[in-house]
Amino acid sequence: MTLPQIHNLFLQHPVISIDTRKIEPNSIFVAIKGERFDANTFAAEALQKGAAYVIIDNKDYCIDERTILVDNSLETLQKLATFHREYLKLPIIALTGSNGKTTTKELIHAVLSQKFKTKATVGNLNNHIGVPLTLLSFTPETEIGIVEMGANHQKEIDFLCNIAQPDYGFITNFGKAHLEGFGGVEGVIKGKSEMYDYLIGSHKMAFVNLDDAIQDTKTAHFNRYTFSRIHQTADVFIEAVSANPLVQIKAYGVTIQSHLIGLYNANNISAAITIGHYFGVPIENIKSAIEGYLPENNRSQLLQKGTNEIILDAYNANPSSMKVALENFIQLKKSNKVAILGDMYELGAESLQEHKAIVDLMQQQADFDCYFIGKDFFANTTRDNRLHFYESFEDFTRFLASHSFDHTVLLIKGSRGMALERVLEHLA
Repeated sequence: MTLPQIHNLFLQHPVISIDTRKIEPNSIFVAIKGERFDANTFAAEALQKGAAYVIIDNKDYCIDERTILVDNSLETLQKLATFHREYLKLPIIALTGSNGKTTTKELIHAVLSQKFKTKATVGNLNNHIGVPLTLLSFTPETEIGIVEMGANHQKEIDFLCNIAQPDYGFITNFGKAHLEGFGGVEGVIKGKSEMYDYLIGSHKMAFVNLDDAIQDTKTAHFNRYTFSRIHQTADVFIEAVSANPLVQIKAYGVTIQSHLIGLYNANNISAAITIGHYFGVPIENIKSAIEGYLPENNRSQLLQKGTNEIILDAYNANPSSMKVALENFIQLKKSNKVAILGDMYELGAESLQEHKAIVDLMQQQADFDCYFIGKDFFANTTRDNRLHFYESFEDFTRFLASHSFDHTVLLIKGSRGMALERVLEHLA
């Protein structure tokens, strides 16, 4: 069966399933091989559960005319997504970066939805499987598509851009994330900048934070639309920013009060304002969208637990995001503060050094207690009566069993694998 024929079937059955536990009636099941399983073995089950067709790449699992045999199921999914993207011909905004991708994507979606029928990446489905699934979720009714792209090694963003073929791109920042896969900070910059390379080669447009010297330099000679807190000549000038702890931004004479914590979220909000302005969304509608956005899934959430105020930022962490979160927490005008920090993952050979840098930051700048959890922080134990080290989460919970926090502002941050949201269960 040819790709156009498969696409024609998809138009009749416009839902793709890749997990038989979540099969939707009348969908198309794509059997993608995983590291620990061969999804071809689930083809019959998918049909039994209501799939209209299954796409497989192992002839041993052919069943009947509802089975579509291809050379490679994953590659077929990716090619089908690109074919569908070209079929729809809608404008697509792609974004990547070391920190803030998902929050920025959600803000852009909220802003553009004030004027357009907009669809965006669901959750963090931002890899070689998630990006195709996102593209295939777009319909003829979709007026603008927003595609988040994640990467942990070079050439990945280039690959995803060639699948999605974005008309616009935005890089949130270049930070110390996935250092092991990228081969250091320079590798991160090179890998994320593959989006710029694609946009330049395709004569498309970038949205750019002029206050980021790397972004400014890399986009100086091609089509761009800019924002800045410093340069009044930018296309969108951000007049004022504050955070204590929630971010407040002023642009075009309008003050926007967000529900996002920390100055590090100011650029994410500014990007949404800028992209909304470019697409003609009135500033009052931009204000309404941003003020109506509530963070979730452990991303910069402000919670109340008993007498304690909690800044829960436990979805993920890397040296860059950890540093800005702590700097923001240190300057916060609150009394009785405590930080609870978990190990940062995927740092490779630089892991102990990067954890030590965070310990040094707290030792030099913080005047409150900090509890470090995890093997790499524990390996950097230092003598300071404000800094406390626990090799495992279980060790820390034993401490909590005999200690309570009252009338305290707590910052909780760590990598996803640390699952530090579990701390909430142990707070009185």
